[in-house]
Amino acid sequence: MNKTTNILITEPSADYELLDSGDGEKLERFGKVVLSRPDPQALWAKRLDITEWKKADGVFSREETKGGWTIKPNTPNSWPIEFVGLKFTIKPTPFKHVGLFPEQAENWKWMRNVIGAKDDASANTVSFPRKRESSVAGNGANDSTLDSRFRGNDKQESGGQIQNRDVEILNLFGYTGGASLTCAQAGAKVVHVDGSKAAVTWARENAELSGLDKKPIRWILEDARSFVKREIKRERKYDGIIMDPPAFGHGPENEVWKIEEDFLPLVEDCLKLLSDKPLFFLINGYASGYSALAYENILLKLKEKLGGDIETGELAVQESGIEKSKIKMENDNEKMKKAEMPLTINYQLIESEALRAEWSISRLLPCGIFARWSTKL
Repeated sequence: MNKTTNILITEPSADYELLDSGDGEKLERFGKVVLSRPDPQALWAKRLDITEWKKADGVFSREETKGGWTIKPNTPNSWPIEFVGLKFTIKPTPFKHVGLFPEQAENWKWMRNVIGAKDDASANTVSFPRKRESSVAGNGANDSTLDSRFRGNDKQESGGQIQNRDVEILNLFGYTGGASLTCAQAGAKVVHVDGSKAAVTWARENAELSGLDKKPIRWILEDARSFVKREIKRERKYDGIIMDPPAFGHGPENEVWKIEEDFLPLVEDCLKLLSDKPLFFLINGYASGYSALAYENILLKLKEKLGGDIETGELAVQESGIEKSKIKMENDNEKMKKAEMPLTINYQLIESEALRAEWSISRLLPCGIFARWSTKL
């Protein structure tokens, strides 16, 4: 079986950093703002002293079934950051989320590469027929208005050939738009579907912030299952499909989503939407209890039919740690001052060789699973 099992790692960057984790919590920096949130995967002990954790600008605490943020004065309600070539508005929500899942960084880079490789490999003429329906803008309740940015979907055919075929991507459970904006930035036409009006609005704001609001993206407020079934009836086709389903949720009309009941039927319907020459199919998972191998087995049908490659594994975020080059063996306090420390945390002078060795190894915080199939160009 031609596949790769691996861990996709998001490393610290200028506007995002996992500072520390442990005891069921994680300490992150988004831009200049440091937030502390629960994370059940952080089963180990914290490395930083509790005094460093208390410097957080915002702390999400949970008591029994209720939770909420405690925000320090002068901390903004929302603020912009740049991440993986895109810009996002970060704002703490009542459900502990902040509008960004940084563990998706490597998936976004992968999608850029797949779409870009297709553009590099394709000639102006593609020799397979394909039926296309003009795309529309709007949501499930009102999607009959044509969007001129999608009128190129109907190709001019000549002798069974289609000229200048566009890449079209469907992003289900699209949240605040990271994957959608990535694909649009890479040159694809994108349909972004989410059942939350707040999430769709947030995603559109991120598109504008990233300078991508003029790109051909359809923003759809609708239950993913209902939208996909309608697209099947319309005989719509997509070159790539992305899905990041929750374990449990509700659609805009209070439709109940249960992953154990609804996930597989939705995937089966999505397979019917793939074009004759699809590029990829990506499934992400978090808090669902499934193994990446289970997702891989779903995608084997694609490999059996079309060939290509399957990759499976875990998504993880790397703690900053202390680079070995930052640890001065002479224990010179002046040289160990904050200005020479990585990013934001003012680490204390580390005198113990054992501690120096420990801090030189950055830990990984597991953040979910993925399985992705891609064609061979």
